[in-house]
Amino acid sequence: MGRSAKKGPYIDPKLLKKIMKQKQMGDKSAIKTWARASQIPPEFVGHTLAIHNGKNFITVFIVEGMVGQRLGEFSPTRIFRSHGRVVSREISKT
Repeated sequence: MGRSAKKGPYIDPKLLKKIMKQKQMGDKSAIKTWARASQIPPEFVGHTLAIHNGKNFITVFIVEGMVGQRLGEFSPTRIFRSHGRVVSREISKT
């Protein structure tokens, strides 16, 4: 079940405060965040965020098409290595 429309989208208040402060200063450096559950409001467009994936930070530039998504969707937590290799086996007659 989704979040109540009455409450509105979840936006981390500390992250929003940092974005607003950065807008006033005109600074464009990446902001580190652990708030993967936070949704992206229109105020975040044009900013660079470093989103934590459990091990390291992944830098993401926020564009207009990302509005409404969650931050965690752009920082994958699992790394796909590969499926099992096909090994050619020799069939020998005994």
